[in-house]
Amino acid sequence: MPGQIENALLEAARLLEALRNSPDVLERLNQFAGDLAGVFQAGNKVMACGNGGSMADAMHFCEEWTGRFQKDRRPYPALALSEASALTCISNDYGYQQVFARQVAAYGQHGDILLLLSTSGQSTNLVEAAREARQYDVRTVGFLGRGGGDLAALCDLAILFPGEAADRIQELHMLALHAVIAATESLLGHG
Repeated sequence: MPGQIENALLEAARLLEALRNSPDVLERLNQFAGDLAGVFQAGNKVMACGNGGSMADAMHFCEEWTGRFQKDRRPYPALALSEASALTCISNDYGYQQVFARQVAAYGQHGDILLLLSTSGQSTNLVEAAREARQYDVRTVGFLGRGGGDLAALCDLAILFPGEAADRIQELHMLALHAVIAATESLLGHG
């Protein structure tokens, strides 16, 4: 059905244009890039988490730092809170709502960043992770959709993306993550 495909692409283009024309979002994305550069320069790390496709985005974001993005450079410490045995152990012993919070407690240190990806901002496990991050003075950054939900108020830097459909929001998240990586690399002298 070419109509459905064309409509999906038109909607994605419309939302990308809305994102591009949002000075607040662009300012916050630039702030995130600057914060990341500072974290890496200080010898700290970024952790990232999400559910479903957002976890896949968190993993992709982290591998760009430990591997490479567009150019060869040194690796930077980035950890997706996605290790299968940790996820299942914590879920079994403490409940799924604690699956990320326990990992933040294990790995989070003063000066780190925790990136929380959510299309709704309502996931209890992400809300709990943001709360736990405060206990360790870990800065929280939310890539959020649909108004940000409960998570927006808990993030030190909440970045709200346009759109209502989870797939379109996730597409914008990945585009923005790639842009942030490029900007951060430039700030670190790899541009």
